[in-house]
Amino acid sequence: MKFKAEIAVMPHDALLDPQGKAVHSGLTNLGFHALNDVRIGKHITLTLEANDEAAALAQAKEACEKLLANPIMEGFRISVHAL
Repeated sequence: MKFKAEIAVMPHDALLDPQGKAVHSGLTNLGFHALNDVRIGKHITLTLEANDEAAALAQAKEACEKLLANPIMEGFRISVHAL
């Protein structure tokens, strides 16, 4: 079966996010004063073959742990659905 894995990789909350700070500053300069914080991350989509949803999730998790996310600086969330 084919599955699509949607992965959100974000910096850990405790770490400084220089890109987020720069975007926050830019948006504030443009008049968006109600912002409290901006965090910048990555959105990754994988299409993969697996026997079931659990196997697809396991593949996506392994990809995150081995390459897509740096566990020292980033966390990730995965959602998987059949195509």
